[in-house]
Amino acid sequence: MKQDYLVLENLVKIFGSGKDTIVAVNNVNLKVKEGELVTLLGPSGCGKTTALRMIAGFEIPTSGKIFIDGKEVSMIPPNQRPTTMVFQNYALFPHMTVFENISYGLKIHKESAQNIKEKTEKIIDLVDLEGLSKRSPAHLSGG
Repeated sequence: MKQDYLVLENLVKIFGSGKDTIVAVNNVNLKVKEGELVTLLGPSGCGKTTALRMIAGFEIPTSGKIFIDGKEVSMIPPNQRPTTMVFQNYALFPHMTVFENISYGLKIHKESAQNIKEKTEKIIDLVDLEGLSKRSPAHLSGG
């Protein structure tokens, strides 16, 4: 059985104070096993991005804990966490192919060429982009 890789325990993020207080993330608990694919789904303003920013280390939780691979990382800076983040805006490298864009993070983390190929092809299949891996972003539909 796979171990929990990402654990959020009673995670809270509050912005502002007094009457201007905004509770962006309210007591979130989550366990993700290694290799699982998870989506945070909810309406605009419900705290999805704030939760991801806390996991990545770009926001400090008001309270609660974040564990990655069994180690508490709640107060560890982003560059010391085994995480990456894709921002919400259009962030594809226009000079790279679909395959190169998808595999970029693996390449930066110095994965083996075989591992990069296997993992990237798996993601391409998962999101139904077979046959498009050699195209540049400019040659893809926007929809």
